[in-house]
Amino acid sequence: MKLQRSKMKKVKIGFIGCGNFANMVHYPSLSEMEDVEIVGICDIDKEKLENTSQKYNIEKKYIDYKKMFDELELDGVYIIMPPHQLYDIVIEALKRKLNVFIEKPPGITTFQTKNMAILSEKNDCKTMVGFNRRFIPLMRKVRKIVEERGPIIQAVSTFYKNMYPDFLYYNGAVDILTCDAIHSVDILRWLCGEAKNVKSIIKSYYSDIPNAFNAIIEFENGATGILLTNWTVGKRVHTFELHSLGISAFVDCNDKALIYRDNKEEPEILYSTSVAESDKLHRFYGYYNENRHFIDCLKENKQPECNFADAVKTMELVDKIYQNNISI
Repeated sequence: MKLQRSKMKKVKIGFIGCGNFANMVHYPSLSEMEDVEIVGICDIDKEKLENTSQKYNIEKKYIDYKKMFDELELDGVYIIMPPHQLYDIVIEALKRKLNVFIEKPPGITTFQTKNMAILSEKNDCKTMVGFNRRFIPLMRKVRKIVEERGPIIQAVSTFYKNMYPDFLYYNGAVDILTCDAIHSVDILRWLCGEAKNVKSIIKSYYSDIPNAFNAIIEFENGATGILLTNWTVGKRVHTFELHSLGISAFVDCNDKALIYRDNKEEPEILYSTSVAESDKLHRFYGYYNENRHFIDCLKENKQPECNFADAVKTMELVDKIYQNNISI
C-alpha cells in the first residue's frame, strides 16, 4: 500500500499483540517517534490490552483484529505474536493491502514465508521482519569500519544459551534454529551475501531434540561464514567476528567491539551504549532503529531491507543447514 506523503502528518499504526516483548521494545520505540501514531491495539488478553492502552495512552482497543482492520485507517500494522499463531493474521492483513511488520521467525516454515512474500508483492505491501541484529548501531558502525579495508572475507556468528532441561519453544511448535538461533544465521547472510555451499553438524545434547547447530558456509562472493550455536552450555553469549584485509573485529553487542588493525597489539574499543548514545535496550540493541527503518520506508514508498522476500532467503539457509548435516 502506497502512502501519500503530502497528505500525511503521522504514520498511523495498528498493533496486534500486547505481550512482554512488544512492550519492552516495540511500543517504546514507536512512542518515541513524533511522526508515528499508534491508533489502535489488539490482544485477546484483556488485562494486557488494558495495561498497554493505559501505558501508551491508546484509546482504541480491540479483541478482534479483523474489526480493527475494518474500523481504522491504517498505514501499517505490527503483528507481534508467537510464530505458530502468525500466518493467518499476516495473510489477512496482506489481503487487505496493509503494510506489515512482524518479528522473527517469519512463520514456522519456508513455505509459509514464501506465501507471505508472494502475496505482499502481489498487493504492493511493504513488509519487514524484525531481524534487529542488523540494526544494532554498534554492528552497523563496525561493519562500515571493516569494509573500508575491503569486503568481509570471514565472519563468525556465535549464539550460546542454557535452556536445559526444557529446550522447547512454544511447547515444541517451532525448533530452536528457526525460532531463535536464526538471528545468527541472518547476520551471516547480512555480512556475506548468499550461501553457495553448506556443511553442518547438528547435535541433540541431553535431549531428544536438536539443540546445537554448527556450520561452515561458503558464500557466493568467496567469503567463509562460521555458525556456532548451542543451547545446553553455560549462559547466553552472543558474539560476532568480522574479518577483512588487515582488520578483525570482535563484537559483543551487549557490551563492546574490539577492532584490531595491521598486527597492532592495542585494539580500538567501541562501546555499544556509546555508539547508540543511549543505555536503553531498545536503543542500543537495534529495536528502535529497525522500527525507524520500517516507518521511513512507509513514508518513502520503498521496501524495507529485511522484507518478506529477503526473509525467505534466510529461511532457505536455515533449511540448508538442516539438509547438509554430516553428523552421524
